[in-house]
Parts: sequence; C-alpha cells; structure tokens
Amino acid sequence: MQFAPPGRARRKPSLTPMIDVVFLLLVFFMLASRFGVDAIVPLPLASTGGEYTGPPRLIDIYPDKVTLNGVDMVDLPQALAPLMRSPTDMLILRGQDGTSLQRIVTVTESLRQAGYSSVVLVE
Repeated sequence: MQFAPPGRARRKPSLTPMIDVVFLLLVFFMLASRFGVDAIVPLPLASTGGEYTGPPRLIDIYPDKVTLNGVDMVDLPQALAPLMRSPTDMLILRGQDGTSLQRIVTVTESLRQAGYSSVVLVE
C-alpha cells in the first residue's frame, strides 16, 4: 500500500505589494489634484448665436501682444471706446497660435473691469 507524501501547506499570498501600490496611487492623486474653487469666467462661444451690430471689434490675442482689428494695441479699453455704442456691444476674442489660456482669461478680465460685458470667444 502506497501513501502519498503529505502535501505542503499552501502559502497565503502577501498583500504588502498591493497595499504599497494603493498608497503610492493615493499619494500621487493627492499631489496631482487641485483643491479649492477655480474662478469661472463665462465666455459664450460664437456657436450660441447672438446679434452683432456696429463696427468690427475683433480682438486677436497673441502671446506677446493684443491687436484690435489687426492694429497693435497698448491700451485696449481706450481703443475700444470709439467703436462701442454701449458697454453691452459684442466683442469678439480670438486666441492665436501659442497663446496660453491664462493670457486669454487675463485680457477678458481686463475688458470686464473696463465695463465691457459681452465677450465672445471664437476659434
């Protein structure tokens, strides 16, 4: 009569590597995420429609300059004054290649501080 040798007890898998990975992911996402409320700038897109009246008011935003109807501007709100009938007239912003989103937001905020309330962003 032959008996099989007694089998070895099964070894339980170690959970340490999995716990390490979970903590590394937790630390990564905590460091990579941003906590707090971001400012929201309402910029309607041109596809939403709307009525455009008056002279052209196309503001091109470059990384190093701002142009109004193709002419370089230093003081944009002052240059817009003769073209506007009221502060609610539509302004069209167009970001050019290489322009950061922060630069567009900065120009938009300066226009809003100057009293212009209708700004449209086009591609």
